[in-house]
Amino acid sequence: MTPDTTTTTTDRIQAKVYTMDGSPKGSADLPAELFGQPVNEHLLWMSVKRHLGNQRQGTAKVQAKGEVSGGGKKPFRQKGTGRARQGSNTSPLMPGGGRAFGPKPRDYRTDLPRKQRRAALASALSLRASESAVSVVDALTLSAPKTSQVAAMLKKLGLEAKRTLVVLGEHDDHVWKSCRNLRHVHATLADRLNPYELLSCDAVVLTAAGLERMKEVFAR
Repeated sequence: MTPDTTTTTTDRIQAKVYTMDGSPKGSADLPAELFGQPVNEHLLWMSVKRHLGNQRQGTAKVQAKGEVSGGGKKPFRQKGTGRARQGSNTSPLMPGGGRAFGPKPRDYRTDLPRKQRRAALASALSLRASESAVSVVDALTLSAPKTSQVAAMLKKLGLEAKRTLVVLGEHDDHVWKSCRNLRHVHATLADRLNPYELLSCDAVVLTAAGLERMKEVFAR
């Protein structure tokens, strides 16, 4: 069961802070601009649709009637064969012919205004905060890739079976590799956070540096 890591008062939103070994270490204020906003479901839907569409390559391609080899000569005479009349062996009705209405290369990318992107991110963060699914780790540093240390920390927080998003202030190769080895854990950078990642997880673990970076980039 996920621990109750987020509390809301009349004037501020707080998340519990833990050390790397999972011990409680007080609480931290979460900016209301990011964690205390109304949840706009339609805006979240548009943001997720944009994110998934922008991942598509759009390179699917088949050959149409005018692109396959052959054609020119009528494949067989018009009458007397008992078969349906055909004018070209490149017809979609013929074996080896072109494909009718097949996919063509296209761009699936869409865009959202900057204000809507920020509002969607705040909606996703506020949703997770309202579910008490946000916690803060004061520091997450490893001398070498150690999956066992990250797994032990998450177990202390009660998140070993939860899909967990770890938000870092800057890239740390050791932490990145340690999180990558855990099936339900995904690490990302604070300035690259997006609603799709937040909605795909059950719990969010922010490093103190990651929280400060989020304030710098998004809480403006």
